[in-house]
Amino acid sequence: MYTFSSKLKTFSFILMALGLLGIGYGFLNAPKDIQEVEKILAAESHGGHGEATHATAESGHGAKAEATHDAAEPAHDAHAEGKKEHAQVGAADEHTKHLNHVLHQLQNKPWSALYVACIFFLLLSMGVLAFYAIQQVAQAGWSPVLFRVMQGITAYLPVGSVIFFIILVLCGLHFNHMFVWLGDGVTDPKSPNYDAIIANKAGYLNFPFWIIRAAIFLIGWNLYNYYTRQRCLAQDEAKDDLNYKKNFKMTAGFLVFFIVSESIMSWDWIMSIDPHWYSTLFGWYVFASFFVSGITTIALVTVYLKSKGYLEHVNTSHIHDLAKFMFGISVFWTYLWFSQFMLIWYANIPEEVTYFVTRIQLYNLPFFGAVVMNFLFPLLILINTDFKRISWVIVMAGIVILLGHYLDFFNMIMPGTVGDRWFIGVSEIASVLFFLGLFIFVVFTALTKAPLLPKRNPFIEESKHFHY
Repeated sequence: MYTFSSKLKTFSFILMALGLLGIGYGFLNAPKDIQEVEKILAAESHGGHGEATHATAESGHGAKAEATHDAAEPAHDAHAEGKKEHAQVGAADEHTKHLNHVLHQLQNKPWSALYVACIFFLLLSMGVLAFYAIQQVAQAGWSPVLFRVMQGITAYLPVGSVIFFIILVLCGLHFNHMFVWLGDGVTDPKSPNYDAIIANKAGYLNFPFWIIRAAIFLIGWNLYNYYTRQRCLAQDEAKDDLNYKKNFKMTAGFLVFFIVSESIMSWDWIMSIDPHWYSTLFGWYVFASFFVSGITTIALVTVYLKSKGYLEHVNTSHIHDLAKFMFGISVFWTYLWFSQFMLIWYANIPEEVTYFVTRIQLYNLPFFGAVVMNFLFPLLILINTDFKRISWVIVMAGIVILLGHYLDFFNMIMPGTVGDRWFIGVSEIASVLFFLGLFIFVVFTALTKAPLLPKRNPFIEESKHFHY
C-alpha cells in the first residue's frame, strides 16, 4: 500500500494556500468601474502622467480658443451647431463603450485565469480516464500494472467537476463577462447589444440548455469513473472474471458517450467563448491536447512512485510505452493544429481567419511558444528510443509538455475573454498553483486507498512480465 508522505502533503497545502491568496489578490485588484479603467489607461499611455498632462493642456488650450471664437462670432448657424453637438455626443458614447469594454476585459482576467487552470486539470484527469477506458476495451496486456495509477489520477475528476460546474453557473449568473452570448440583449433585436450571429445560435447557445448539457456530461463521466473503479476493486476479491466482463461492456458504452460528449463539451466550454467563429475539427484538437496531457501525467506519477520504491512490477518497457504515447499524440496534436490553421488561413474568410489573426498579433509568444513546447521539444527528445527509458528525460519532457498544453488552453480561452489585456501574472500563476496543489492532494490521497497492483485482472501476469 502506498503511503502519502508528509512532505508531499505539506507541499500540496502550501501550493493551495499560495494559490488562494493569489486568486484573492487578483479579484481584489480588478477594476470596479470605468473611472479606475481611465486611470489604468492613462498610466499605460507613454508613462501616463506626461500624456495626460499634455492632453489636459491641449484640451484647456482648445477650450480657450473655442471660447474666444464663440465670443467673436456669437451668431452661428444653428444647424451646424446641432451637428457639432451630435458628433460630440457620439464620440462620448464611443469612448464610454470603449471604457466599458476594457472594464469587462480587466474584470474577466482573474476569472479567465481561474477558468483556464480549472478546465486544464479537469480535462487532464478526463484524458487519463479516456486512456484507461481505451486500454480496457483494447484488452491491452502491457498496461494493467498501471491501472491503479490511472484510477488515482481520475480521483480528481469529481472534485474538479464540482468546482468547474460552480464556475459555469457563476458565468450564467453574470458574475463575469467571459461568454459574450450570455450578455444582456444580445438576442433581442431592439437592444443596442443585439448580435445577429449569436441570435441565430440562440436555440443552442442559451443558458438552461448549456448548463443541462454540462451537468449530463460531468455526471456521465463521473458515474463511469466511479463504477469502473468499484468493479476493478471487486475483481481483486472475486473468484471469476464477471466483474471484469461487466467493466469491459460498460467501458465500450462509455467510449461512445465520451466521443460525443467530448466534442460537444469543446464547443460549449471553449469554442463558444468566440461565438462568431467555429472549426469542424475543434473537438479533436481539444481532445488531443488533454489526452496527451493525461498520458504525460500517468508517466510522471509512475516515475515518482517508482522512485519511492513502489510499483515493483513496472519496468523500463512500461515507461517506454508511455513515452511512445507522449511522442505519438504530440505529433497528432501538431497535425491537428496545422490542419486547422492552414485550412482557415488558406480560405481567408474574414469571420474565420480573425481567430488566428488575433492570436498571432496579440498572443505571438504564447501562440508559437506552445507549438515549440508541444511539438518541437517532444519531437527532438522523445524520438530517441533510449531516451524513452530514462526517468529524468521523461520528467523533463513531461513538465515541458504539460506547461505547453496549459499554454494551449490559455491561447484558446484568453483572447476571447480579455483580448489584448493579457499577461501571465499573479492571477494566472496563483490559479495554476491552487489547482496543482489540489490535484496532488486528491490524487496521492486516492492512491493510499487501495493496493497499487490489481490482483485478478486477466492480463495482470502478462503485464508483470512485459518486456519490449
